[in-house]
Amino acid sequence: MLSNRINSLSESETLAMSRKSRELKAMGHNVINLSLGEPDFNTPDYIKNAAKKAIDDNFTFYSPVAGYADLREAICVKLKRDNNLDYTCDQIVVSTGAKQSVANVVLCLVNPGEEVLLPAPYWVSYKEIVKVAEGKSIFIPATVEQEFKVTPAQIEAAITPKTKLIIFSSPCNPSGSVYSKEELKGIAEVFAKYPSIYIVADEIYEHINFIGQHQSIAQFDFIRDQVILVNGVSKGFAMTGWRIGYIAAPKEIAKA
Repeated sequence: MLSNRINSLSESETLAMSRKSRELKAMGHNVINLSLGEPDFNTPDYIKNAAKKAIDDNFTFYSPVAGYADLREAICVKLKRDNNLDYTCDQIVVSTGAKQSVANVVLCLVNPGEEVLLPAPYWVSYKEIVKVAEGKSIFIPATVEQEFKVTPAQIEAAITPKTKLIIFSSPCNPSGSVYSKEELKGIAEVFAKYPSIYIVADEIYEHINFIGQHQSIAQFDFIRDQVILVNGVSKGFAMTGWRIGYIAAPKEIAKA
């Protein structure tokens, strides 16, 4: 009865862990649940008040597909202020969470049979999104000795004529590893040799960072046209249930 597409997908490991945690707690076990990426603080009051005012001001109709213009302008300001990155509004697309942002990008770029590089450990949804696009995930394992960060040499060894893009997160979900500017530059130099391969940089945990300023791979101008940034407000502003994510991308990809 069900489609081959849905039957090919696995249950989210995150949700399976969360369910197991609830079951163990119900049995009386003391459980520390590290499954869902849920901040331990609440949405700030000024955000909640602005949302209430928006309802009173009748912001309740269909919004533009890419998001309200003033929101996209604010995202451009954020990228310049926090990351020293220059983007224009037509390069920003807002969606219902960073997961949809990743899915939008993969579905716009990956053809059946094309390969997507996934440095491991990786966020569990990446490989399922690749399945939906009928692509093939190529896993690049990193060990604890590497602080769970892959090297440029490992990435280059995994590239084939079928490679379409790489997806990685920094700070990383689930390992917590953070790539330094020097490490990101090494990765960028690899992809500069392969201008047809895209880099999807998931930076949703940008503000959950305890070792200094966040570094974005988009800062390297020589690969800027290959980079799609994914971010949102879920983690840094404790707005997981609000479902607001966005991409900053080359205009052609944003338009798609």
